[in-house]
Amino acid sequence: QVQLVESGGGLVQAGGSLRLSCAASGRTFSSYAMGWFRQAPGKEREFVAAISRSASSTVYADSVKGRFTISRDNAKNTVYLQMNSLRPEDTAVYYCAASGRILAISKDTYDYWGQGTQVTVSS
Repeated sequence: QVQLVESGGGLVQAGGSLRLSCAASGRTFSSYAMGWFRQAPGKEREFVAAISRSASSTVYADSVKGRFTISRDNAKNTVYLQMNSLRPEDTAVYYCAASGRILAISKDTYDYWGQGTQVTVSS
């Protein structure tokens, strides 16, 4: 079992920045690829970014490419999402997740999920 706890969400103006953190406990953190997803009201949960076990590979949704950066610190059992140039359409609950795959994009391939953290971007 892996327990995931997100933090760092909040209210920010358009153009601002936030840094989300996801702390993991339980089984070996470095055994899992990690991902961030988001879900806006009335919409499906969508992929945002993912990072491989060793951080050698990352992948991003087109909507956040160039603005968001995913990173991880395996010594601290933590994955981060640095979000810059935020837009109102980035408003959502953001979830981190752990996958046993090498690098995963589909939410169906993730085994463990956090409870989510709200990000609200005002215009």
